[in-house]
Amino acid sequence: MDMCKSILVTGGAGFLGSHLCERLLSQGDEVICADNFYTGRKDNIAHLIGHPKFELIRHDVNFPLYVEVDQIYNLACPASPVHYQFDPVMTTKTNVHGAINLLGLAKRTKARILQASTSEVYGDPDRHPQPEAYWGMVNPIGPRSCYDEGKRCAETLFFDYHRQYGVDIRVARIFNTYGPRMHPDDGRVVSNFIIQALQDKEITIYGNGLQSRSFCYVDDLIEGLVRLMNCEDITGPVNLGNSGEYSMLELAEKILELTGSTSQLRFYPLPEDDPRQRCPDISQAAQYLGWSPTCELSVGLRHTIEYFKGLLQEMRGASNQRRASMATERYLRKLA
Repeated sequence: MDMCKSILVTGGAGFLGSHLCERLLSQGDEVICADNFYTGRKDNIAHLIGHPKFELIRHDVNFPLYVEVDQIYNLACPASPVHYQFDPVMTTKTNVHGAINLLGLAKRTKARILQASTSEVYGDPDRHPQPEAYWGMVNPIGPRSCYDEGKRCAETLFFDYHRQYGVDIRVARIFNTYGPRMHPDDGRVVSNFIIQALQDKEITIYGNGLQSRSFCYVDDLIEGLVRLMNCEDITGPVNLGNSGEYSMLELAEKILELTGSTSQLRFYPLPEDDPRQRCPDISQAAQYLGWSPTCELSVGLRHTIEYFKGLLQEMRGASNQRRASMATERYLRKLA
């Protein structure tokens, strides 16, 4: 029987982090969730508050954290262009200073540490699908560079700490992931399309819509992260994502079909440095982790659509309540 572990999850109130905290608690581990709530949301982990093995800390990884743990998952960083480009200097600092601080913690406690890296390290690739050995084509001075190069530098630090100090590391390169608890305003294609479709608004497509992405459901991704953390045979980097590939037009059509929306497509210029293709070679994950995604896109999209339906209903309810409250206040002022 496995021993209960004490595990730190930074960025634990975010989309992926909250699902990871749930998974770790379900297998009996003690979880410390650290988040500065820059993009993480308390609603994501509210149901975990009060769990006897869950602890929440408001903390920014740009500053050292002093805890005693067996494992560290570093998921701390805004992951969508809307959020990471809002304060690009802070994004770079979070990637670099955060990695240094957490690697220092792992060195002191002898904890195993996993870095949530990204497919963005491959840039706009000229090799398809992208294997881990591919070095990528990244613009070091563009508007996305704070995230792309920040993550690349974090990987460098992880491997240097491993080589120089013997820190026990794992590096996961995460490809497009979707599912419940995605931030509604993160600007990512799945959340954008679903929210626009549910409101019968125009579906915004950048470029000609033929650029492709692969989409991995969150439960599959979390399974991959946990397997990588607990695998003894590989440090990484390891690609985690779904190798099924869809164009933006195909994704939009599928979401329109599943929502029954009357939304029309509207095309806009392609953002600078936006990759034309993004699809993982997951042969290493299959070989070393025995992992591959199992959730079909249509199934995962249905779960995600239901989540956003509920979220939009809550938002409408809160808006109606505010309007009613304001009307009551105006009426009372008249009586006074």
